[in-house]
Amino acid sequence: MQTEKVVDHIVNWLKDYATKAGVNGFVIGISGGIDSAVTSTLCAKTGLNVLCIEMPIHQAQSHVTRAQEHIKQLSERFDNVSDTRTDLTPVFEEFKTEVFFDSDQATVDMALANTRARLRMTTLYYYAGLYKLLVAGTGNKVEDFGVGFYTKYGDGGVDLSPIADLMKSQVYKLGEFLEVPESIMKADPSDGLFGDTRSDEDQIGASYPELEWAMNMDYQGKNIDDFSDREREVFKIYKRFNTANNHKMIPIPICEIPNIFI
Repeated sequence: MQTEKVVDHIVNWLKDYATKAGVNGFVIGISGGIDSAVTSTLCAKTGLNVLCIEMPIHQAQSHVTRAQEHIKQLSERFDNVSDTRTDLTPVFEEFKTEVFFDSDQATVDMALANTRARLRMTTLYYYAGLYKLLVAGTGNKVEDFGVGFYTKYGDGGVDLSPIADLMKSQVYKLGEFLEVPESIMKADPSDGLFGDTRSDEDQIGASYPELEWAMNMDYQGKNIDDFSDREREVFKIYKRFNTANNHKMIPIPICEIPNIFI
């Protein structure tokens, strides 16, 4: 990959899109992970306003520390970057007092994890409306189009996706080029939706390099019978997530009414 040319292409694309949309810049949720760090840096390089927002909800301290380190570094490097912190923990706790938990614990935990992501999306769009900004998505190609590892109308609710055509390994290459803090480059990827330090690999059962491999094999038309041992297991994991989350990756189904009924 020609990293510098990819960076320039994305930065120009972002600036052109924002200019044509008549907005002032971008707003981004900063998680302490590689995807939000790379995306916010790309947005900063446009020269347009960039608002970085921390939105903790019972967040693991390691995530908070990395997010703050990145925001500090980015603000020192770019004078068009500003930041704010919106602690959503009280909002989340109040929400929990108004709903019921009529299901098994695992299902409740997942519903609440997705609620965290949707509260953050609401916050991002509040500030986007306030300052005439676009919400920049932070999803990569494996998450957005491979396993669908994101929350519908949560972190999937964005105005534009700068890195969604890049594999996770390519995002890391951009991170190195863009001088993302070493602590973020070395951290295990995590969605941070459960208030602990569990990684994406802990949840999915496969690493991003493995998922990239499986995604490429799927694109080549391979099936599970083409593999054995760990490769077979990884491909099975990939296909399970890809199938279950396909509803996130396609346009919302519309019930079209026959003309004779209208």
